[in-house]
Amino acid sequence: MDAGSMSSSSILKSDSRCPLREQFLQKRNSRENLDRFIPNRSAMDFDFAHFMLTEGRKGKENPAMVSSPSREAYRKQLAEAMNMNRTRILAFKNKPPAPVELFPREFSSLPQDKPAKPRRHIPQTSERTLDAPDLVDDYYLNLLDWGSCNVLAIALANTVYLWDATNGSTSELATFEDEVGPVTSVSWAPDGRHIAIGLDNSEVQLWDSTANKQLRTLRGCHRSRVGSLAWNNHILTTGGMDGCIVNNDVRVRSHIVETYRGHEQEVCGLKWSASGQQLASGGNDNLLHIWDRSVASSNSPHQWLHRLEDHTAAVKALAWCPFQGNLLASGGGGGDRCIKFWNTHTGACLNSVDTGSQVCALLWNKNERELLSSHGFTQNQLTLWKYPSMAKIAELTGHTSRVLYMAQSPDGCTVASAAGDETLRFWNVFGVPEVAKPAPKSNPEPFAHLNRIR
Repeated sequence: MDAGSMSSSSILKSDSRCPLREQFLQKRNSRENLDRFIPNRSAMDFDFAHFMLTEGRKGKENPAMVSSPSREAYRKQLAEAMNMNRTRILAFKNKPPAPVELFPREFSSLPQDKPAKPRRHIPQTSERTLDAPDLVDDYYLNLLDWGSCNVLAIALANTVYLWDATNGSTSELATFEDEVGPVTSVSWAPDGRHIAIGLDNSEVQLWDSTANKQLRTLRGCHRSRVGSLAWNNHILTTGGMDGCIVNNDVRVRSHIVETYRGHEQEVCGLKWSASGQQLASGGNDNLLHIWDRSVASSNSPHQWLHRLEDHTAAVKALAWCPFQGNLLASGGGGGDRCIKFWNTHTGACLNSVDTGSQVCALLWNKNERELLSSHGFTQNQLTLWKYPSMAKIAELTGHTSRVLYMAQSPDGCTVASAAGDETLRFWNVFGVPEVAKPAPKSNPEPFAHLNRIR
């Protein structure tokens, strides 16, 4: 029994022992069940009341008084004219009658009041914690990703492990030699079956997680480690320490399709928009680039659509808004500490919020207008923000080192975070999505199944 139930039971026991409370709860007799009426003096007619109490009722109360029929008729007309037929002297204020609806509510065109949505409970502790030994504590790498088949991939030193969220099983996908590793990035393909693995020796390998075998190796893209990966259908985009961004068509032998040059230092953040038309890249040179496929393939003097220089530290955290296609959130490193919002069509900075600590990763809530950020020193927390007000909804603590990586489950409800403290934590921060109501079936148009009528 918890403390709350114990205290409530003790109160009930004390109440049963208290005779005053018990006596107070008993029903009173009829003489005690009286009430005191407060008259509304503003509604009183004191002149009429004085007349009725003194002279007005002498005729009625004195049966010996003799009056003729004509006199009685005159008295009644006079009473009607002077409003002297009232019998109540005191006036009491009553509740006004309920308004009568001229039109039924279901036929009214006015907007109906919706019931207030209950506030979602956000657990302040992690739902599950797993050990992640030898997790590389490097801000510029991307070592965690959650695939569409509900399998989580995490790179620990030279090995890539898979954790199946459906049954909680763990398997080892690949281990690399020291000359090749450590692993510097992992990213699931949209099918949730194939995974790309970036390595310290500048290579990128493609693996089939179901068959547990390597499919191919992409070489010649970079001169040093590959710290960021992003898929756009069959195009795998890689970002390296050499500052180059390469689009690779994994279906063909000559896989290099395009190379974007604009960063002067390591590319540590890559994200394609949902439409697949725009690519956001962040680097250790404090630059944020927006690349558009139409501009990059044209004869423009520069390949990027926008070159944004507002951040004052490395830009790794990138997240495209799921409910507004041209809205991008970016987070800066320890010297910047800001989350900025961009209109990627115009390149305008819509808002900037100083979080007070290094921004390591960003994730949008797929079901609500909320943004989750992970941070470094000093609190090493996850912060949930309400968009666009950017009011703090919750702060989730538990990690003892900077929270470098975050990944979101396919249903959008659970978030996995990996930190330098070598732990992997799962947070039920975004809640359970509401079940969508089925759309009402519309009456089919006549002859809708025919292309034409002869």
